Amino acid sequence: MTGPMPAAFIGHGSPMNAVESNRFTAAWSGFGQTVPRPRAILVISAHWYINATAVTAMARPRTIHDFYGFPRELFEVQYPAPGLPELAEEISDVVRPTWVGADVDSWGIDHGTWSVLVHAFPDASIPVVQLAINANEPAEYHLHLGAKLTPLRERGVLIVGSGNIVHNLAGMDPGQPEDGFAWAKRFDDAAHGQLTHSPADVLTLEAHRDYAAAVPTPDHFIPMLYFAGLAGAAADSGGSVDTLITGYTYGSLSMTSYVLH
Repeated sequence: MTGPMPAAFIGHGSPMNAVESNRFTAAWSGFGQTVPRPRAILVISAHWYINATAVTAMARPRTIHDFYGFPRELFEVQYPAPGLPELAEEISDVVRPTWVGADVDSWGIDHGTWSVLVHAFPDASIPVVQLAINANEPAEYHLHLGAKLTPLRERGVLIVGSGNIVHNLAGMDPGQPEDGFAWAKRFDDAAHGQLTHSPADVLTLEAHRDYAAAVPTPDHFIPMLYFAGLAGAAADSGGSVDTLITGYTYGSLSMTSYVLH
């Protein structure tokens, strides 16, 4: 390939997307078919939210079913992608002086990652590494750490943030399986404006009137900050953010996804 590897933010929604076919999973599949084949995939998933900055460094990461109450078919999904332990050292080097731990046995590939990758890269042959979200750090830390990951794109690493810009589980309405509340749409639209025009200033969203409803907890929002950091770093060299797909589910979840070229 010529130029840096694309990066992406994916609104992953329900784990059931792993075993369903819908317009969102079709978009993820199309993304996987159009990007150059990566050397490795680095995922920042909302579901590895711990008290440290760490990356998976095992040769054979396990498929983690980090949920409950779903059909058996979902628990039977396996994503047997290899790991890439040497990528942990590369990540540690590019983000210095930020400390990054190497996790050799506690995590693996969680559903925030595999529910997307089973569609984007179904053969599970590309090495997958996850970067943990450090719950002790402020939003600025994650935005800046995302920017520091930029050199990996030049080395053939596809960087994917997996979360949801609007993620309010307590506010879900089963009667709106394919629509969003007005406040969810307002906040999602504001995020769209920031990511496509001024990603480096994405933290201004914290002052939005609907921020508290859209982001009651930060775990699903933070993966987008890594993407925004990458996009901001790429702006001076002509990088651009495109919308992969837009949409909502159950009123209070945004499924909007983006690609950085």
